[in-house]
Amino acid sequence: MAIGFETTTPATAVAIEQAQALKLQNFSVLCNHVLTPAAMRALLAGPEPLLVDGFLGPSHVSTIIGSQPYQNLAERYLKPIVIAGFEPLDVLQSVWMLLKQLNAAQHQVENQYSRAVTVTGNLKAQALIARYFETRSSFEWRGLGQIAHSGLKLKAEYALFDAEQRFNIPLRPTTEVKACECPAILRGAKKPQDCRLLGTVCTPENPVGSCMVSSEGACAAYWRYRRSRT
Repeated sequence: MAIGFETTTPATAVAIEQAQALKLQNFSVLCNHVLTPAAMRALLAGPEPLLVDGFLGPSHVSTIIGSQPYQNLAERYLKPIVIAGFEPLDVLQSVWMLLKQLNAAQHQVENQYSRAVTVTGNLKAQALIARYFETRSSFEWRGLGQIAHSGLKLKAEYALFDAEQRFNIPLRPTTEVKACECPAILRGAKKPQDCRLLGTVCTPENPVGSCMVSSEGACAAYWRYRRSRT
């Protein structure tokens, strides 16, 4: 099961490379890798206004793709983007950098995580991705629906390792729970506390929406850090 953003895609490429070198016949990959800039573009270009002032760019993803892919998004949609590191001081400094841009009515790409992220990113990792994968015409995201050119699939020459083709696995559409506010939370239109399922039906042990599935999700973070706040 190959899942994740640009961060984990190179590892899948290496696994396929090794399987090919070993001439393995019993190894296959079900590819669900997705692309961050495409999702950001879909949010910004959507029919509904995006109630987001700016973005804290993802750390690990940016070590792979670099800061350059965000440039067009910042310029076209007039949204500042600051690539942030993981440590508490990284996040605080990144928020401060973002606020400085907002107060100055600027919309640039800044790189706070310069100790790990460069403009061009990890070229070796990018080459591995380009060797084994190509972009899907469309891919369905939990909470966001179909997004054009936002997912990856194995190239035809590596069909031997493509579980989707080898086992004729159908792509079934997902169905969101109507009462779940995760789609609106992902767009910035609502906050986790606006969802009546939070903490009742929807918990980390029983996640209803994608915002609660991962520990990095907005609802999971709210559950962990904010639910006891009075």
